[in-house]
Amino acid sequence: MQKSNSLYIIVITLVATLGGLLFGYDTAVISGAEKSLEVYFIDSLGLDSFIHGATTSSALIGCIVGGLISGYFASNFGRKNSLLIAAVLFLLSALGSAYPEFLFFTKGEPTLSLLLTFNLYRILGGIGVGLASAICPMYISEIAPANIRGRLVSFNQFAIIFGMLVVYFVNFGIAQGQSLEWINDVGWRYMFASEAIPALLFAVLLLFVPETPRYLAMKKQDEKALDILTKINGSSEAKAILSEIKQTVTIPKDKLFSYGKFVIIVGILLSVFQQFVGINVALYYAPRIFESMGAAKDASMLQTIVMGFVNALFTIVAILTVDKWGRKPLLIVGSIGMALGMFGVAGMAFANVIGISTLLFIIVYTASFMMSWGPICWVLISEIFPNKIRGQAVAVAVAAQWAANYFISSTYPMMMEYSGGMTYGFYGLMSVLSAIFVWKFVPETKGKTLEQMEIVWQKDKKSA
Repeated sequence: MQKSNSLYIIVITLVATLGGLLFGYDTAVISGAEKSLEVYFIDSLGLDSFIHGATTSSALIGCIVGGLISGYFASNFGRKNSLLIAAVLFLLSALGSAYPEFLFFTKGEPTLSLLLTFNLYRILGGIGVGLASAICPMYISEIAPANIRGRLVSFNQFAIIFGMLVVYFVNFGIAQGQSLEWINDVGWRYMFASEAIPALLFAVLLLFVPETPRYLAMKKQDEKALDILTKINGSSEAKAILSEIKQTVTIPKDKLFSYGKFVIIVGILLSVFQQFVGINVALYYAPRIFESMGAAKDASMLQTIVMGFVNALFTIVAILTVDKWGRKPLLIVGSIGMALGMFGVAGMAFANVIGISTLLFIIVYTASFMMSWGPICWVLISEIFPNKIRGQAVAVAVAAQWAANYFISSTYPMMMEYSGGMTYGFYGLMSVLSAIFVWKFVPETKGKTLEQMEIVWQKDKKSA
């Protein structure tokens, strides 16, 4: 890539990764508001813990829906317009969750209808997360030159982690120095409303970025596609790239299984393994894990922040190495590290030993995930599918990911009641299986153009 084009592609990538930041922001904002929601809605209405749990996790329902419809939106409205729709959903969710009484209810008078309305706004935000989680990596992969595609798509994972860190400090800043009564009545509203700022910024900046050349070529807008490819790759390469793209998109859009079932199964299993290794348990339940290991509440929150910075640091490691070492080596090394970390935590749990060694094993686990499965899974999902089925196939893979996320997160408390050691041992076993899966079945995509993925799966298409 010519130096003159570097700034252009970096700016486009940074705009797209705001979708990743909002993904992290929206999924983590509930952590600061969860206890206040319990007081404001659940306690005042005399509802049980099941309703509290359903309210806390309602956005996940939207995430699954957003993942499922992302393929339809990306294929019919375009990658850019789909991201604009996600930005609007983030904005509506932020404002609606902050003030669910708008138009129809009286402020300060919680009712079941108001609680339902609040959850509907959270589900709207979840649909935005589901769309962004599928389409942001897809958009970046279709814009980026092949030699730096992995690095640029990995920025999206860094943005997700950064969004989680940002909202933690925003929530802390809102609550700092305020009375518990104020936080339970007003403070939680500011937490949700704060998301409107990055959501609005995302929507405005999207107006100034182009549609992807792959989508434009599929819609027979070759001149526009060539213009964007020229800005990104230089005039000498642009025509050859457009010709290669057109060879894979001139045939009418293929059905999902046109390249055989194997490519779809690989995409789904990448998503499922990313969740079954237990990462969201480590992220969502980190304070509770540390408290159960004997840390005081303040200390557990501090340890959670330490983990957040470790996550960001090792995501940068992935960004710097993914296009040098390749996708498969990073995934396999990460799986081995995760297995060591989780088996270590399991051993500590079985021995009933609680201390700094447990924290170190958790850091080994999360660091290994963040340098591998965290960003690289998104990279692979955005690039392994042939052009003609990419929108549909990514949608299936992302929906599977959110469903697996929900399953692992919801079964964790029940599994812990049975046996903490066996719970962490299960995640360690999944880490081992993920390494074997990648070694045996996942193709290396480093340096390949998106059009070359057609050749990778052609054998399966013929045998399908």
